[in-house]
Amino acid sequence: MNVQQLENQLWEAADQLRANSKLTAAEYAMPVLGLIFLRHADNRFKAYLPDILAGIPAKMPPAQREALIKTEFQGKAAIYLPEAARFDAIASLPQGANVGEAIEAAMDAIEAEYPALEGALPRGYTAFEPDLLADLVKIFDRPALKTATGDVFGRIYEYFLNKFAMTGAQEGGEFFTPPSLVRMIVNVIQPDRGIVFDPACGSAGMFVQTGHFIEAVRHASVLESVTFHGQEKSDTNTKLARMNLVVHGLDASNIRQGNTFYDQAEHLIGQCDFVMANPPFNVDGVDTKKVSKQVAPQTPEEAAQAEGGPYRLPFGLSGTNAKTGAISNANSLWIQYFYSYLNETGRAGFVMASSASDAGNKDRDIREKLVRSGHVDVMLAIGTKFFYTRSLPCTLWFFDKGKPEDLQNQVLMIDARNVYHVVSARSHVFTEEQLQNLTAITWLYRGEHEKFVDLVAGYQRQADDWLAALPSRLRAETRTLRRLALKLMRFARDAKVDEDLLPPLPTDPAPKPEQQAELTQQRAELQAALDAWRADLAQALTDTSTADALAALQAQAAQARTAIAQADLASHAGQKALQTTLDALTPTLKAAGKTLETRHKRALALVDAAEKTLRARASKAWHGKAIREARRALQPADAKKNEDPTVRDLALEAPSKPPTSSTKCTGCTAALPMACTRTCPACARP
Repeated sequence: MNVQQLENQLWEAADQLRANSKLTAAEYAMPVLGLIFLRHADNRFKAYLPDILAGIPAKMPPAQREALIKTEFQGKAAIYLPEAARFDAIASLPQGANVGEAIEAAMDAIEAEYPALEGALPRGYTAFEPDLLADLVKIFDRPALKTATGDVFGRIYEYFLNKFAMTGAQEGGEFFTPPSLVRMIVNVIQPDRGIVFDPACGSAGMFVQTGHFIEAVRHASVLESVTFHGQEKSDTNTKLARMNLVVHGLDASNIRQGNTFYDQAEHLIGQCDFVMANPPFNVDGVDTKKVSKQVAPQTPEEAAQAEGGPYRLPFGLSGTNAKTGAISNANSLWIQYFYSYLNETGRAGFVMASSASDAGNKDRDIREKLVRSGHVDVMLAIGTKFFYTRSLPCTLWFFDKGKPEDLQNQVLMIDARNVYHVVSARSHVFTEEQLQNLTAITWLYRGEHEKFVDLVAGYQRQADDWLAALPSRLRAETRTLRRLALKLMRFARDAKVDEDLLPPLPTDPAPKPEQQAELTQQRAELQAALDAWRADLAQALTDTSTADALAALQAQAAQARTAIAQADLASHAGQKALQTTLDALTPTLKAAGKTLETRHKRALALVDAAEKTLRARASKAWHGKAIREARRALQPADAKKNEDPTVRDLALEAPSKPPTSSTKCTGCTAALPMACTRTCPACARP
């Protein structure tokens, strides 16, 4: 079972819990996430337990033994679980036991051991229907979950956060930033050291993705590289953040509850290496009097009267509502907060309403001062439907106070509104390739050409992998069709119209003359149809055009693989030369894909005609099971059911997949990732 199938099964089971209870999605979201936390905490605990037990004498008294186990867990990347909090103890409860009370007791025991989690773990399990809750616990105790690693549980946890956001379990979905946007922010600012702060941290997704980046890209320890600080207004979201960090093995001790408009976190102003956030958009009603003291002096006279800061609004106060006197739109407050928390070389990346990029009046003045600072680095426009509970577009803003001198007066503007992958009618995401390509544009802008060269080399090596898999996939497709052809040939040879397709009428009572005449007419029509079907089958079997086309494709693919092996992928010149060969292969690949699809449709049409017109299923010559298997292999897998790719899918994947996802600058012919920019970062030409 793959992770996606596991996610779906867990979600369906959890949703049954909601459907059969009186709880709303918001009320049952936290308890379900608590179960995921408990299962993962148990897995991490058991991963370290054997080594710890190996060093403890077997005859040691139980109380001393448990105390020593607890001591040995200090400093481990896991939390110590008291015996009552271990998942086995809950899953093995006898039928009729109060599972809800047992889970709540487990949460109490964990919080007693770890002050950082005090008040964060969910309660309310006794409100669930006992049998359904017991069933959910058993599902979480399946072997696939008992052996799941941190990455698997991290994915499951994020998947549930995603699903809860889509079902409206949290108002506005503000507790969850879509992973595509989080990853884009992380890719651009590259948070890999020092203090990382999120003043609107929600469920701490920014921190989790930062951890993935440090481990996967920097190959370093997260706990040794960065210190996370998060602030969140909502108590529920603060708990989510702490649970999310702990379930990923990250430090949650600096997650605090507070309204960032008024709670300044002064100790972090000017101290952060990285700031990341997805704040609530277009907030109105912020108390002007409370935030006016955060404005830095704008004139020498104001500086002389100032109390000395620290100031979080270096460029001035936003406009106010004429009737209420409150801040009319807090977007410019957030933007300045993120800027002011950075140290002298800090970087920031955050999500902002698109309207903040062209708002007028005082917001325009603030934006002008910000641009003149030279620290605005990148602006990336995002299309609609990236958020689960709202479809508005947004913009990703990026600051860099450590920009080199030659970039001080430049801002990279990327229009990615037409870059997306459709998940559903209401949801868009970035694919892995789209994320890489958009990130590559920032590399070129910063002069990091070696990263771009590595990316293109990776694409060209992927092309080699696809081409290497092509012969075996095509052989599997041909074997499937050959097995199907043998079954169809058997039917064509042995099927008898007057014996099994349309057998004689019963003799008792004797058939009437008109019934016999009707049968004779039906047999004549069916015989004609069978003869025509046999002719179609014979024509399909003697058609060699597809085999010839696939042989030519494989010959050209072999030549392309030779070119890849001989190419200098470490140089951009070598990549461009190779790309000429790969581009020449693309039309052949696409044509082969269409040829294969035509062959599949023809084979399936023969099966359909035999079953629907010739009544083949009534014939002993029809091998139903084998033909059903072949039919399934020649049809696409059902994505909604998370089915594995079929023979048809694998055969068509390589022919239809372009060798790389790049285009060429018309000015310098540099190979560029597919994304919309106004100028080529390699040569600055349009």
